[in-house]
Amino acid sequence: MKFTASQIAGILEGEVHGNPEISVHKLAKIEEGVEGSLTFLANPKYTHYIYSTAASITIVNKDFIPEQKLNTTLIKVVDAYASFSKLLEFYNQVKNNKVGIENPVFLSDTTSYGTNFYLGAFSYIGNNVKIGDNVKIFPNVYIGDNVSIGDNVLIYSGAKIYSESEIGNGCVIHSAVIIGADGFGFTPNPNGEYSKIPQTGNVILEEDVEVGAGTTIDRATLGSTILHKGVKLDNQIQIAHNVEIGEHTVIAAQTGIAGSTKIGKNCLIGGQVGIVGHITIGDRVKIQAQSGIGRNVKDGEVLQGSPALNYGDFNKSYVHFKNLTKIVGKINDIEKNNRK
Repeated sequence: MKFTASQIAGILEGEVHGNPEISVHKLAKIEEGVEGSLTFLANPKYTHYIYSTAASITIVNKDFIPEQKLNTTLIKVVDAYASFSKLLEFYNQVKNNKVGIENPVFLSDTTSYGTNFYLGAFSYIGNNVKIGDNVKIFPNVYIGDNVSIGDNVLIYSGAKIYSESEIGNGCVIHSAVIIGADGFGFTPNPNGEYSKIPQTGNVILEEDVEVGAGTTIDRATLGSTILHKGVKLDNQIQIAHNVEIGEHTVIAAQTGIAGSTKIGKNCLIGGQVGIVGHITIGDRVKIQAQSGIGRNVKDGEVLQGSPALNYGDFNKSYVHFKNLTKIVGKINDIEKNNRK
């Protein structure tokens, strides 16, 4: 796809300074710009690159005044960073605006779908599935029976959505995500063996939830595992059965949350965090990377460590830990002096 400077300026409500008919077909960093690429300048630290970049078009702030000759056409806007982000969003919409059903696929006769539907090759859609408008399902996706999918949903290649799951409007599900697999439920018997507890619940993603590649979200034993509106999950996260995550909480990669834990709204959880089951974490909680959470957490707490401490207490304790050898040496010296 090619776009001219004048077309891009129209999208961004900007002004062209240079050749309005010059076209671009790809995006690039300003230091890596080549002919036919579009870039942007927002950080003053990168200003020197604008005089050497080979990018055909560069988006800049309106107050930018070049001090040397330029080889790139400028599009001046109010906020270059925000405008470039808007352009990325537009580019993604155009790129993902596929329509139609490819072959081969399996699409049950009992499935219903809305307008502007795309289904990629080698996908499987089970019985009684309900799919909204503007849904894009890329190749090699599995969707089980009785799943409901809202409007404007993107499901990337290789994702697996088990039966009874509910996917809300505007959700994005990346490759290799598994939604609705059985929770880890077993009970020991007198022989020392483990019997499986049937997992009869489902998974509910409310609107605007994004699930990163390789993440797994288990179905509930009874009831639902629920991710509320605006939750964002990074790659390779494990969400166990009956977990509930509050609105607009963000969780980084390789975090694991055990069963029946409730997490509040607007929390920030770092990478490789481990959270035990059957606890409650309040709203606006911040958990630093690699922390281990084994207790209930109040609203607004900031935690670090394993087991996790208050962030300030952890930092004070860590200062002592770093000096532990010196402290022990001083104690030994005191004991020696006392013996004399």
